[in-house]
Amino acid sequence: MKRKAFYPGSFDPITNGHLDVLRQSAALFDEIVVGVGVHPGKVPLFTFEEREILIREVTTEITELNETTIKVVAFDGLLVNAALNHNTTVIVRGLRDGTDLDYEMQMAGMNGAMVPEITTVFLPANPLVRPITATLVRQIAKMGGNVSSFVPLAVVNALNQKFEQSS
Repeated sequence: MKRKAFYPGSFDPITNGHLDVLRQSAALFDEIVVGVGVHPGKVPLFTFEEREILIREVTTEITELNETTIKVVAFDGLLVNAALNHNTTVIVRGLRDGTDLDYEMQMAGMNGAMVPEITTVFLPANPLVRPITATLVRQIAKMGGNVSSFVPLAVVNALNQKFEQSS
């Protein structure tokens, strides 16, 4: 039986922190469904299609090294429903600090109350990637800062293109 997990997020853009969680997940699961949250009320920097391309591009090494399959899907609505719709009963969440833990514990509790067969697995962030957030990466890139230590090269290039277009 395949071990499958659902890893949700906005991935706008995917960061080295996200990749850290995916590397750890690949050691535990045969298939990881990366669920890109698409919310009608929010305007992301990257479209779902752009995020999907970037995620596929930067996870190639992870899938090859671990013989893990990574699928990228869009979802809206409840996370537990998205996980079930993709035949997963494990949700993977990365933790950077105690604030993340408090919030994620509440979410895991609510998700488990709604769908008891869902289990949430917490993976601690490597200390080198703990401060990275997609929001900070976008802000730094928008102001012309160097984000190459926070995201893969493909994402640096995509961010540079986005912000050159808006100039």
